Amino acid sequence: MARLSDILLTAIAPAIWGSTYIITTELLPPGHPITVAMIRTLPAGLILLALLRAVPSGIWVMRSFILGALNFTIFQTLLFVSAYRLPGGIAATMGAVQPLIVIFVAAMILKRPVRTGAILAALAGLIGVGLLVLQSHARLDVLGILAALGGALSMAFGTVLTRKWSPAISPLVLTSWQLTAGGLLLLPIALIFEPPLPHLTPANLGGFAYLILLTALTYVLWFRGVARLEPSAVSTLSFLSPFVAILLGWAILGQALSGLQIAGAVIVVLSIVASQRVAR
Repeated sequence: MARLSDILLTAIAPAIWGSTYIITTELLPPGHPITVAMIRTLPAGLILLALLRAVPSGIWVMRSFILGALNFTIFQTLLFVSAYRLPGGIAATMGAVQPLIVIFVAAMILKRPVRTGAILAALAGLIGVGLLVLQSHARLDVLGILAALGGALSMAFGTVLTRKWSPAISPLVLTSWQLTAGGLLLLPIALIFEPPLPHLTPANLGGFAYLILLTALTYVLWFRGVARLEPSAVSTLSFLSPFVAILLGWAILGQALSGLQIAGAVIVVLSIVASQRVAR
């Protein structure tokens, strides 16, 4: 039962991340992916640091910046670049290769066996996501595709290294360190490479507030799961992001669901269940 609760709590994070696509396209100002990533990350980290009053020391200063760069600086930047340059469906599908990458990165770094069942579950999830989100009129953009794949690679290494180092601290503290480090790395990049934000509308402010408040909560749950579950099992939960993104498009934007999309949704759910069983 404890293991089931760990899975369910961890699954909350990617389910909420599924709303990132609709928030980005409907509420945030376009053309500022790095600034958006920084605003999402740094304030959440500073709020947690102020509440917890625990700062890294020794080797964890360096490790916090490495993990912050992989899980936030690089990943968040590339996530928003892909979200701006690609339809949500293609961005989600490219990002869905992350569980496959995690399997082989975990084998290399953690010496985990490469299980055939885990590979098949990850491939099934990737196919399910493709059926769920890809449309015939989807527009391809090479830079957007490379950004989505790069983000998946960065998050995969961040997930495995977080499990390998496994600090004897609470998920709240670990999250605060990584969010702050990742946000500090993003700040100069945003200031140098992007123009200032335009005048923010109430909708823009609402979108930013949503991202900031939920970022801390979701990553606390995510890193808690990374510490307790197998990396391959955690990573397949990320399939919930495009699943939720499609549901929100249907519920909020009135987008229709085709038979192939419904089939893709079923495959995604089955692949997640299969991955958890293989990890167990």
